[in-house]
Amino acid sequence: MMMKMNVGKTERAFRVVLGVILLAIPGLFAFPTWAGVVSYIIGAIAIVTGAIGYCPAWQIFGLNTCERKASESKSA
Repeated sequence: MMMKMNVGKTERAFRVVLGVILLAIPGLFAFPTWAGVVSYIIGAIAIVTGAIGYCPAWQIFGLNTCERKASESKSA
């Protein structure tokens, strides 16, 4: 099954940066164990979805933040 990209360039960069921050926060601050685990999980998801450019949640809600190609915008 081929996954069509549904995360745009700007959002991809934001997700990767957010993911790195969320992975670093538990090590920098005294988080309770459960909060650190949640931060790690959300951070990892953000990095993976940003790296591959596909978000299953965006597909479920019918969202797509990819820029339209010139050929797509002229045909509409």
